[in-house]
Amino acid sequence: MSLMSWFKGWSGETMGSFAHKMMLDESIYHELNNITIPTPNGTTQIDHIIVSQYGIFVIEAKNMNSWIFGDAKAAQWTQVLPGSNKFRFQNPLMQNYRHTKCLSEFLKIEHDKFHSLVMFWGESKFKTPMPSNVIDSGYSAYIKSKQSVLFGHNEIQQIITAIQTGRLPATWATHKQHLASLNERHYVSPDNAAKILCPKCKSEMIKRLGKTGAFSGKEFFGCSRFPACRAIVNI
Repeated sequence: MSLMSWFKGWSGETMGSFAHKMMLDESIYHELNNITIPTPNGTTQIDHIIVSQYGIFVIEAKNMNSWIFGDAKAAQWTQVLPGSNKFRFQNPLMQNYRHTKCLSEFLKIEHDKFHSLVMFWGESKFKTPMPSNVIDSGYSAYIKSKQSVLFGHNEIQQIITAIQTGRLPATWATHKQHLASLNERHYVSPDNAAKILCPKCKSEMIKRLGKTGAFSGKEFFGCSRFPACRAIVNI
């Protein structure tokens, strides 16, 4: 994946952070962004974590300008771009479930004290019914709808400190380490493109033949969403 692709994803997350600062009381809702934590089988990267007395909100941000088709139980969802180009990507609910489970184990806090939220930015439009925690607007309203008190003030501070001290540094090197972790978890065989998922967006990878640059004359796997996603996997 190129540095530009990484920056584009980061910019979508920044939009979420900006919305939070505009709409949520920072004395009640404490935000941490772009958090990578170690796990028993690698790492997991979380776009936003909001710690409050009402629970820990784990937010997966998707910056897409397309129609979105999805089902809560399906392994993959479909993105339809202008011109009817279709691409599949990993079910973000399943993706974020892993985030909540990993953070629950990392903090040693019961999983039922976490709230999973998938937020779509950009000009995306849902074309199938979505669960209440998959939204393209009403970010703060959803968070404020959770009113059961789960943590005291001292517990909130302990949780924030644990995340800040236990996270991996927010560097390009950490991001590459996380991509390597994804690669190890998802790639079954580099000889079978059907088993390859993009390390960036979880769409299918396609075997390609390089025409220019370092890959000229060489085969490699490129994301099926190219040029929207430029992730590659060496063969």
